[in-house]
Amino acid sequence: MEKNRRIGVVGSGTMGSGIAQVFAQTGYPVVLLDQHPEALDRAAATIEKSLGRLVKKGTLGQEQVPAILERITRTTKTETARECQLVVEAIFEDANAKREILTKLDEVTAPDAILATNTSSISITELASATHRPQKVIGMHFMNPVPMMKLVEIIRGLATSDETYAAVETLTRDLDKTPVEVQDYPGFISNRILMPMINEAFFTLMEGVASAEDIDTVMKLGMNHPMGPLTLADFIGLDVCLNIMEVLQNGLGDDKYRACPLLRKMVAAGHLGRKSGRGVFDYSA
Repeated sequence: MEKNRRIGVVGSGTMGSGIAQVFAQTGYPVVLLDQHPEALDRAAATIEKSLGRLVKKGTLGQEQVPAILERITRTTKTETARECQLVVEAIFEDANAKREILTKLDEVTAPDAILATNTSSISITELASATHRPQKVIGMHFMNPVPMMKLVEIIRGLATSDETYAAVETLTRDLDKTPVEVQDYPGFISNRILMPMINEAFFTLMEGVASAEDIDTVMKLGMNHPMGPLTLADFIGLDVCLNIMEVLQNGLGDDKYRACPLLRKMVAAGHLGRKSGRGVFDYSA
């Protein structure tokens, strides 16, 4: 893709700000869109802090930071995406909200623009149906934290063209990420495997097999996981984990994807993990 044409990112939360940062670091001018100005301000501070960490690690020169920040334009106006060659939707994981955003983007962007979604589990085919260009809609599932994680799942919807896939695969490599081609099935690869493991950890905790600390210790020391499944669930957000389990069960129709009652109870109580200060573990301190 041409580096003189803009990349759009819709949603300035953790994922959106990370995606915008990576594109800007690679040399692309970025339009970061969010309907909430205060969210855009937080995103700017998050990106600056993230770049500062890279400078401290020696992987980025301090002299590069101002140019990277200058490439990111923050706006609340969807019409600003008109000049973008690719727009990545990165809002919260809700099919109806994502469809609404993609419909708006379909109206304002050029006919040749690619519309990508950072969904972690929702059908690309379903989301593409909200547009008049399903052949140009594709999944780009970045991993969190985006600046550090190399993997990007590239998901083909039923109508995604080979041309669209090739363009996005090339772009992903340009970002110094590793693309993996995935077909459009619930959970894709990452969450279809990861979430049932996390869900089983909740069943193990609910049934009193072991404490949360010991469950995580077994998976870290016994299976060489860098983070235990319950700590990871808190990091992801228990509400997000529950949502993905429901997508898996509804999409695949198999009771093995039934969400653990303890997971449901904790979400109902507002214990969502790190972002709420309390999940399986307490983060209030």
